[in-house]
Amino acid sequence: MGIFNFAVRELLKRRYSGIEQFMLHPHDIQDRVFHSLIQQAGKTEWGKRYEYRTIRSYDEYTKRVPVSTYEQLYPFIEKILLGNQNVLWPSRITWFSKSSGTTNDRSKYIPVSPEALKICHYNGGKDLLSLYFQNVPKSQIFKGKNIGIGGTYKRNHMHADSYMGDVSAVILANLPFWAQFARTPSLKVALMSDWEEKIEKHARLTLGEDVASISGVPTWTVILMERILEITGKKNMLEVWPDFEVFFHGAVAFTPYRELFKKFFPSDQVHYVETYNASEGFFGIQDQLGTGDMLLMLDYGIFYEFIPIDELDKENPLIIPLSAVELGKSYAMVISTNSGLWRYSIGDTVRFVSVAPYRIRITGRTKHFINVFGEELVIENAETALSKACEKTEALVTNFTAGPVFFGTDKQRGGHEWIIEFSKQPNDIERFTQLLDEELRALNSDYDAKRYKDMALLMPKVHVAPQDTFYQWMKKRGKLGGQNKVPRLSNSREFLDDLLKSL
Repeated sequence: MGIFNFAVRELLKRRYSGIEQFMLHPHDIQDRVFHSLIQQAGKTEWGKRYEYRTIRSYDEYTKRVPVSTYEQLYPFIEKILLGNQNVLWPSRITWFSKSSGTTNDRSKYIPVSPEALKICHYNGGKDLLSLYFQNVPKSQIFKGKNIGIGGTYKRNHMHADSYMGDVSAVILANLPFWAQFARTPSLKVALMSDWEEKIEKHARLTLGEDVASISGVPTWTVILMERILEITGKKNMLEVWPDFEVFFHGAVAFTPYRELFKKFFPSDQVHYVETYNASEGFFGIQDQLGTGDMLLMLDYGIFYEFIPIDELDKENPLIIPLSAVELGKSYAMVISTNSGLWRYSIGDTVRFVSVAPYRIRITGRTKHFINVFGEELVIENAETALSKACEKTEALVTNFTAGPVFFGTDKQRGGHEWIIEFSKQPNDIERFTQLLDEELRALNSDYDAKRYKDMALLMPKVHVAPQDTFYQWMKKRGKLGGQNKVPRLSNSREFLDDLLKSL
């Protein structure tokens, strides 16, 4: 495996010059992507409707083609689900990525074209490794095995010649040979539909392997680690996998899990690399160790536009291209892709931490926040405050959710109510709650203003959830695995009240 590791490492390093090109010339690359997408889709049903063949500029595109949500685009996606082709994209679509949509109960089925698999998702995987080798030139990850904790897929119930599943399952099911060489366990196990059995088999089949890297969602990786330690009786995962080197993670923010992973892998030589890979495309990769900043990947067949956060509620919001974004500001992302998503609002919000090159941080969801009292609390605020409160109390969090406490008829003030599951509880939950509140006030001036002398918001109320509360709740809702995520923040009490029944 040493020769293989060297060969793959040197091969992947060559891609870095291509990454440098879009870092140095982002607008030229995006312009090229834009015109290529328009040209390829000219003869599709969508392309004919909006006369793509006569679009010559970005301005024409914005005037002619509306911004679409999933619900607005669904009539076209439904045609593809039913077996029709050349609707949104000219290539034959036989795969759909199923997204649960944490702010919408309805499952979303995102078309995945052959181009999206090859140019977007697989290039994303190669670039992830290329950037990692750039940062860790002496990496030996291919001397060991990689665990990829994927979802599952099934035949499309609307048309038997196509398939649908979690984006991780779609990618695994179509993996090129080179990508399968170093992975463990088998694809058959990785794609199992029963998540409890899948975790058990992953644990027993990999505890004897020389695992050097894991790719997956922190939530399920934690469950796997805990099970392996339970089986082996070891103190930490480096006693099981002494050559473990890196965890490539995505789907949910890593901040609440960071301290927990330091317990699993107590070594400064273990790295953590964040990716922004969704059902709709592969958008970002952490290109510098030690930060949560991700390089926006500009040559994957995705054209980017952005809506400033303060424009979201307007009937005709301002929509800008990448060249017009400002440092430090948050935006909702709008994408046009090589799977036929046109000016599609994906529901995520990002903040630009660099514009040369373009680097982003995910700040939340356009519908995933608490703003009942004008406090505008986003996921980034919640996770950062929670992490700092944990750091000061030596606590470790595995899961959480929060929602509003509405004003009462008896002049009761409003507030926020949290349900938190710890793997290591703070000694004093009241002190923890106070610290959480202090950190939120320091991070969010709107929240701080509402908390002033308890005038609008009272001190947060925190419930400590027993072990496995969130796991059992997600299981009860049929939401185990893959793209299903615990809703972190909500403007309603729907999730909060349902979970409180379990406490």
